[in-house]
Amino acid sequence: MSKGSPGPTPGFLVWRLANKWRVAVDRAVAPLGLTHAQYSLVASLHGMQRAGERPSQRRLADHTGLEALYVSKLARALESAGLIERTRDPRDPRAVQLALTERGQTVTRQAVTVVQELLQQLLEPLGGLDAPRTRAFTDELTTLLDTPLAPSVPNDESTQGTTP
Repeated sequence: MSKGSPGPTPGFLVWRLANKWRVAVDRAVAPLGLTHAQYSLVASLHGMQRAGERPSQRRLADHTGLEALYVSKLARALESAGLIERTRDPRDPRAVQLALTERGQTVTRQAVTVVQELLQQLLEPLGGLDAPRTRAFTDELTTLLDTPLAPSVPNDESTQGTTP
């Protein structure tokens, strides 16, 4: 007798939660003229600037987990919108440094407030932002994010004919 479907896998649930969050943030920041990806960039830049850093596009890509080419594309769009400024790094002419403009700081502060309210809604079932369950959940997510993944290559000739 079959027990039926075992339920969704953790990978499927992570994917669903990531999509739910992206869509919710997209909708929340759209009135401010931002997308979720743009928000991720300006919010990260805001935090880095508050810490006294003027990061390069590469540093911001590493921080956000976005591809460097995508960060460059987002940065150009945000520059066109008057939210950030891109300048050559005087120490490395190949590197581009990013900084929020005054308007960018204002929009980013508004966006952070909206997204924090959204985050509170998301985490309410765990007890809210400062709850022990939320801290444990955050620790678990951090562990998973810190785990390197190297996908196997199907039909790799070097692994054919071998047994695990």
